[in-house]
Amino acid sequence: MPRSSHGGRHELGQNFLNHEPTIAQLADLARRSPGPVLEIGAGDGALTRALHRRGCRVTAIDVDEHRVRALRRALPDVRVEYADALRYPLTTPTVVGNIPFHLTTPILRRLLRSRGWRYAVLLTQWEVARKRAGVGGRTMMTAQAAPWFEFALVGRVPARRFTPVPSVDGGILTVARRGTPLVEPAQRPDYERFVHAVFTGRGGNFTRILQHAARVELRTARRILLRAEVAPHSLPRDLDAPRWAALWHALGR
Repeated sequence: MPRSSHGGRHELGQNFLNHEPTIAQLADLARRSPGPVLEIGAGDGALTRALHRRGCRVTAIDVDEHRVRALRRALPDVRVEYADALRYPLTTPTVVGNIPFHLTTPILRRLLRSRGWRYAVLLTQWEVARKRAGVGGRTMMTAQAAPWFEFALVGRVPARRFTPVPSVDGGILTVARRGTPLVEPAQRPDYERFVHAVFTGRGGNFTRILQHAARVELRTARRILLRAEVAPHSLPRDLDAPRWAALWHALGR
């Protein structure tokens, strides 16, 4: 395959999935949600073919123009586009992809800001998938998005199941848009700033952290935690989505 105008494999972050059961698992997960499917980073089309065989209406995108041309010839019934996931509209009901590891965070951030899609199946770096799903503690990014999205860790994909073999394992992460948000969408900017203030705030316990983040008196912070049923010794990474929402509502914001 000729070198892309964007660079070689390392510049494109290409690690192709070579394990048929994992490819089938990704396709089956994507098929759970009805409607058209957008595949990010189609590469040589292993997942594209699996989706097509399952009767999915697929649009596959990739930034490697040579692989796009080859995939168009191989799958003439599939819409294959030369496009960048950081610019292409992410509005298809289902989004699926083996995400270039070095682009995981910007693609995920863009996905969480995009409207129209309902369900995403992403193969990312293991640590990213684990953290986004809240395994071992939630990150600020996950907490900021949790009132509107549900994250789930499906499984781990050993590095040897990719070609070439990357230095880390992969992880299958699903993201589903909540039918009923836990916080009103109009409040999202203020809510995100609040979560940021809590995660970056000072204090040895949640009461002190909340006092500084919300700029309230200590007794008010204690009352808010009690109302939200958040233990004073908790840390921001300990809170799940319902507790973050309860804390926000207890603030009366």
